[in-house]
Amino acid sequence: MSKTQKIVPIFSGGGTRLPAHIGILQALHDLDISFDTIVGISGGSIVSALYANNMPLKQILQLATVTNFGQFKEFSFWRLLTKGGFSSGKKFEVWIDKQLGSKTFEELDAALHIIATDLNGGGPVIFNKHTSPKLKVSKAVRYSMSIPLIFSSSVYKDHLLVDGAILSEDALFNDWQGDGTPNVCFRLCSNQKPPPLNTNRRFILPQYIQMLIRTFMNALAREYVHANFWHNTIVVDTGATSPVDFAMSPGQKEALYDIGYNTVKEYLPIKLAKIKREN
Repeated sequence: MSKTQKIVPIFSGGGTRLPAHIGILQALHDLDISFDTIVGISGGSIVSALYANNMPLKQILQLATVTNFGQFKEFSFWRLLTKGGFSSGKKFEVWIDKQLGSKTFEELDAALHIIATDLNGGGPVIFNKHTSPKLKVSKAVRYSMSIPLIFSSSVYKDHLLVDGAILSEDALFNDWQGDGTPNVCFRLCSNQKPPPLNTNRRFILPQYIQMLIRTFMNALAREYVHANFWHNTIVVDTGATSPVDFAMSPGQKEALYDIGYNTVKEYLPIKLAKIKREN
């Protein structure tokens, strides 16, 4: 494949399955795909921001592998009632800000776009060098990865922000680079098998809410791809891995990396050939 092939990669969703996005990035490099612009949503915003800050892929993978995602969870019913989520997200924001060197969007070399969802208006809120140059990138990532009920919503100007993955498909397919460079959206899909239901067990509210969150996030991951965007979308099947699994082992994370890598190596050349023929 020619090194002149350029795309705008969109890393959509994923939750805690972000190692798959790292594998996708590695596959893009191995396929000699170039890009000047990168778009991140939810778990994809974490990897996109680290990459846009020039962190080597091996280091990003190492960071994702050794990091205990569970450290970012809290369990406050009061916060759930008053802020819409058990966790404040502050621990995560401090952590990602440290990895990013506290940089703002205008301090990045790369053209990074991070998307969150506005509960107040139901549409996307886009953070980049033009819309929010002075905003810390870590703050935008915190907004984008706010899984409902797990993390509290955040107020930014007139927006009430939650996970960027709660968007219709067409919200992702802007002309991000402004020159017609084709978008390719990488969406993680899971098909988690539920554990056997013990009908003799009493349902406790925390367990019920956890089941509700898992079902909601899995439903988002299985959302169909609109026909208008199918040729520009690659669905990465992460199997039974949940987007809200905060206790993944290093082996599970490595498996997700391999799934992302192998899927893109196999299917992206086919997709790009179709896009070239259509254009």
